[in-house]
Amino acid sequence: MDFLAEFLPILIYMLLIVLIIVGIILGIKLIITIDKAQKVIDDAKNKLDTFNGFFNLLENASGKVYFVYEKIVDGITKVVDKVFLRNKERNED
Repeated sequence: MDFLAEFLPILIYMLLIVLIIVGIILGIKLIITIDKAQKVIDDAKNKLDTFNGFFNLLENASGKVYFVYEKIVDGITKVVDKVFLRNKERNED
C-alpha cells in the first residue's frame, strides 16, 4: 500500500507532463495552420479586389442599359395608350 501511495502521484505527474507537452505541440501546430489559412484568405481577397473595378463597370453599364430600356418602354406605352384612347374617344362620339 505504501508503494501505491508513492508511485501513483509520480505516475499522475508524468502523465500530466506528457499531456501538457502534447497540448503545447498541438497549440503550435494550430497557430501555424491558422497562419497558412490566413495567407490563403488574404490572397483570395486580393484577387477579388482586382475584379471590383470590373464588377463596378458592369454594374454601371447594366444600370444605363436598364435606364434606356425603361425610357423606350415608357415611350412605347405612351404611344399605345394614345392610339387606344383616341379609338375609344372616337367610338364614344
